Amino acid sequence: MIKPRKMKHVDISVLNRDVDVALEYLGRRGIIHFTEGDEDRSAPEINSFSESAGEQAGGESRGTVGKNLEKLKASAAWLGVELPPEPEESTVLPGEAEENLAGKINAGVAALISREKVLYMEKVKVEEALAEAQSFSGLHAPFANLDQLSYLTLRIGRLDPKGQAGLREALGDRAVIIPLGAGKNGGPGDRILAAASRKGRFALDSELKKFSFTPITIPEGFQGVPKELLEGLETRLKNIREDLETAKKEKEGLKQEWGPKIRELAASWLMASIVEELKEKLRATPNAYVLSGWVPQDNIGELVGKLSELTGGRVAIHTFNPEEMPEVKAGRKKVPVSLKHGAFVRGFEGVVFSYGAPLYGTIDPSPLVAFFFTLLFGIMFGDLGQGFVLLLAGLLTGKRGIKALKKFRKYSSPLIAVGISSMVMGFFTGAVFTNEELLAGPTLALTGLFGHPVKRILTLMPLAEHGGSMIKLFYFFGFTVAIGVILNSAGLVLNITNLLMRKKYEEALFSKTGLSGLLLFWYAIFIALRCIFLKGRFMWFDMLGLLLPLFCIFFGPLIWRLAVRARPVLEHGFMVFIMEGFVGILETASIYISNTVSFLRVGAFALSHAVLSYIVFRFSEEIAGLRFPLGSGGSLLILIFGNLVIILLEGMIVAIQVVRLQYYEFFSKFFTETGVEFSPFRFRKEAADTKS
Repeated sequence: MIKPRKMKHVDISVLNRDVDVALEYLGRRGIIHFTEGDEDRSAPEINSFSESAGEQAGGESRGTVGKNLEKLKASAAWLGVELPPEPEESTVLPGEAEENLAGKINAGVAALISREKVLYMEKVKVEEALAEAQSFSGLHAPFANLDQLSYLTLRIGRLDPKGQAGLREALGDRAVIIPLGAGKNGGPGDRILAAASRKGRFALDSELKKFSFTPITIPEGFQGVPKELLEGLETRLKNIREDLETAKKEKEGLKQEWGPKIRELAASWLMASIVEELKEKLRATPNAYVLSGWVPQDNIGELVGKLSELTGGRVAIHTFNPEEMPEVKAGRKKVPVSLKHGAFVRGFEGVVFSYGAPLYGTIDPSPLVAFFFTLLFGIMFGDLGQGFVLLLAGLLTGKRGIKALKKFRKYSSPLIAVGISSMVMGFFTGAVFTNEELLAGPTLALTGLFGHPVKRILTLMPLAEHGGSMIKLFYFFGFTVAIGVILNSAGLVLNITNLLMRKKYEEALFSKTGLSGLLLFWYAIFIALRCIFLKGRFMWFDMLGLLLPLFCIFFGPLIWRLAVRARPVLEHGFMVFIMEGFVGILETASIYISNTVSFLRVGAFALSHAVLSYIVFRFSEEIAGLRFPLGSGGSLLILIFGNLVIILLEGMIVAIQVVRLQYYEFFSKFFTETGVEFSPFRFRKEAADTKS
C-alpha cells in the first residue's frame, strides 16, 4: 500500500451484560485502538455517560477476579506449574464451571500443603527429640533425673488407644506422642510416651490429665533413656518420612493431573483481569458501556456484524471519519497509523516504527525501506554460502520452522530477504564460505556464453591475480554513491508529496528538503556526471542552475508571506531573516554533500568483507599444506571459525550500518513529524510480535 490504511473512529454502546463478550471478541481479534478522554462528537446517548460509573461497576468484579488469579498462581507455584504470560489462543472468560473447578483444585492443593507442613514440623521435633535422647542414652544416671533435660520433658504412661488420636490433635505441634508397643490384636497399645519441650511441659500435663492419662512408675534405679523411647522416636521418624514421601508423590500426581487445567484456568482469569481493568477506564452508566477507539475502515463491516451476532443485536455503533473529529482537526490528537503489507515488507516495518510512526494520510515508506535494506545489505555482505546460512536462519524462525525459535519469528522475513540478496552478490563475486574457486567453473561457463569468460563477474579485490584493478574498484564505489543519490532523492520526493498532501505548501516548495532542495541536489549531480563522463567543465549557466534553488531556499519565507499577504512580511525581523537564510544555505550544502558521500561506506564495507574473506581463505589454504595433524583438519577448523566470525560479527555490523543509512540519509528527509502507531487492544501480544 502507498498510504497507511484508512481509519474510522467508532463509539460502541453495549449493555452491561454484553460488555464482557464484546471485549473478549475485540481482545481476541485485535482491531480497535482504544482512546481515552475523547470529546463530545454529537452523539446524544453518549453525553450522559461518566467515567466513575465504569469504575464502580468493575471495581468489585476486578477484586474477585484478582483473588481467584492469585490463588491459582499460589497453587501453580507450589506444584511447580509454569503459567502462561498471556492468555492462550483458545482461552475463554471464566464461568461457573471454571470457578467450581478452580475452587476444587485450590482446596485440594491447600489440604496437601497443610498436611505437608504439619509433617515437616513434626519431623523437626522428632529429630530434635531423638538426637537429644540418643546423646543421653549412655548416661548412667537415674531416669528420673533426665526429666531435667534442656529440651525434653518426658511422660510415660497408659492411655486408651481411642483417645490417643484426640490427644495428638489437642496437642498439635506442642508435643510428640509415641506408642510403646502394640496391642493384643496388632493395633496400638495403651502405653505411650509423650515428649515436649521444657516450656511446653505445663500444656502437656494439662492435656494428658484431660484425656485420663495414667503415669507409669519407672522402676527405682532405672538408668539411662528407656529403650522404648529411642525405638519409638526412630519408628515415628521413619513413619513421618514415609508420609512425606507419599505426600511428595501425591504432589507430583496433582501436578500431572491438574497442571494443564491450572494453566487454562490461570489464562482465563488473566483474560478476565485484563477485561476488568479495561472496563474501569471505559465511560459507563449503571446499565451500559461505551467503547471508543480507532478501527481500520476495512474491518468496520466485520466489527458491526460480529458484535451484532454476539450481543443479539443489542449494540449501537457510530462511526466518524478522522476529519469529523474536533480534536483531530484542531491538531490535539493524531490518528493512529496501521500498515498492511505482505510478508516481505511487513518484516521491515520494525525499522520504520523504531524511528517513528508515519503521519496518518502520508506516504508509507516501508516498501522502500524493505527494498533498499535488502539491496544494501547484500552489497556489503556478498557470499553465497554465508548468505545461505542467513536464508536458512530465516526459514527456521518462520511459521513452518522450529517452534523453539518462534520468538524470533518477526526476523524471519528480513533474514530470508538479506540471505537471498547476499547469495546473489556472492554469486557475482564468486565467494562461497570465503572459498574463491568453487564457483570459478560455473561462472566461466556462464560468462562464456556471452563471449567473454571470466572467473568472477564482479571483482572487488584490486589484485591482478583476481582480475581486479583500482579503476574497477572506483567504478564500484561510484555505483554505491549512485544508490545513495537514488535513496536521497526518494526521501526528498516522499517529503514533498507528504507536505503537499498536508497542504504545507511553503515547506514543500522552499525548504531545503522541499522542491528547491531537490532541484539543487539534482542539478549538482547533473554537473558532476557531465564533468566525469562527458569531459565537460563548469559552465556559466550552471551558476544559474545552482543559484536559483539557493535563492528560493534563502528568500522562500519572504516570497511565501508576500504571496499569501501575511503581515508582517518579515515575521521575526530583518536580522533574524538574514541569519536563518545563511544558516539554511550552509546546512543544505553540508547535508547533501555528507548524505551522498556517506554511501561510500557501502563500498568500503563490501571491500572489507572481501578482504576478510580473502584472509580466511588464504590462511586455511596455508594450513592445509602443513603435515598432519594440522593439515586438512586445521584448515577446516579455520574455515568454520572464520565464517562464524564473519556471519555473526560482520553480519551484525553490516545490519547496523544499513539501519544507520536508512535513519540519517533517508528518514531524515521526510520524518520531520512522527505519528502514532496503531496499537490495538489484544490479549495475546506475543502473537502480534511473532506475526509474519
